[in-house]
Amino acid sequence: MMKVLLLPGDGIGPEISRVVADVIACLNNKLDLGIELKEKDAGFKALESHGTTFPADVANEAETSDGIILGPSDSAAYPPPEQGGINLSAAFRRKFDLFANIRPAKSWAGIKSNAPSMDMIVVRENTEGFYADRNMFTGSGEFMPTPDLALAVRKISRDGSRRIGQVAAKIASERPRQKITIITKSNVLKLSDGLFRDECIEAAKKYSGLEVDEIHVDAAASLFVRTPDNFDVVVTSNMFGDILSNLANELSGGLGLGGSLNAGHNKAVAQASHGSAPDIADKNIANPSALLLSTGMLFDWLAERNDSNALKEAARLIRSSMEQVFSQSDNLTVDLNGSLGTKEFGMQLKKKIEEL
Repeated sequence: MMKVLLLPGDGIGPEISRVVADVIACLNNKLDLGIELKEKDAGFKALESHGTTFPADVANEAETSDGIILGPSDSAAYPPPEQGGINLSAAFRRKFDLFANIRPAKSWAGIKSNAPSMDMIVVRENTEGFYADRNMFTGSGEFMPTPDLALAVRKISRDGSRRIGQVAAKIASERPRQKITIITKSNVLKLSDGLFRDECIEAAKKYSGLEVDEIHVDAAASLFVRTPDNFDVVVTSNMFGDILSNLANELSGGLGLGGSLNAGHNKAVAQASHGSAPDIADKNIANPSALLLSTGMLFDWLAERNDSNALKEAARLIRSSMEQVFSQSDNLTVDLNGSLGTKEFGMQLKKKIEEL
């Protein structure tokens, strides 16, 4: 038995999480996966009932779960931490040292895209860089010495750079193009980005035949738009990766298709790349694709750790069924210029899974 924790989150989270739960149930029946799906409240619903967006029972359940599926959270609207407003993404990344954020950006037949043959994976370092909520052992990475001066610390460590380079190199070695691009601003940030670049290059040496190059982040942003097909696996630091992965998702079809996995050595959290979209909540028009693709990535991660062909097949079925659904224009959700509602899209997907 494998235990997966589902946290629906805020806004459209409960709607798209219901589709994910239904798809997992379908795969459980088809493949006898043995997944026990446990659902608990986090976010605003938990704040109302427990006084915190991240209750202790959720943290305890996460500890004993094999994997976690996190719905979108409206963290920008949460109260301060001292009033219970805990950023769920940051909390999980710190608690489980989820240092790798893996963000595919792939175009799909049947979906309008600015880059029709795009197939890129952005590997983003997830625990260091400029992000003040996660780059310190204690306290914040930004502060105000005076009312008129704000400072932020950028953390780049040798170990952190090496391990994200190892993840990216492994992914690149398993793909046909065998190419990895390191994105930095090492011409200006010579010490920190120089260290990041050098450790990623060192990590890539483990895999003979990998093509390795470095591009500065400003040039990379323009080349993502001009020649996205030239990229295969990209590795970069936290803030650069946050920005570039969203750009890549929009080019490939939109954030509604943006799957994402936050992974460490011992735990992984599937999380869509988009937000909670409270303006369209409870209207049955949200696209569940990103959270479904993220769930497929979690299954791949679990399959490798547990040597499970069934989980590997479940991940493949999620992608294959979505590919078939996307290929028919009358099966698209509203954000993709279609007419299907959230529930109806889920029904089409389950039908395809059962047919495959």
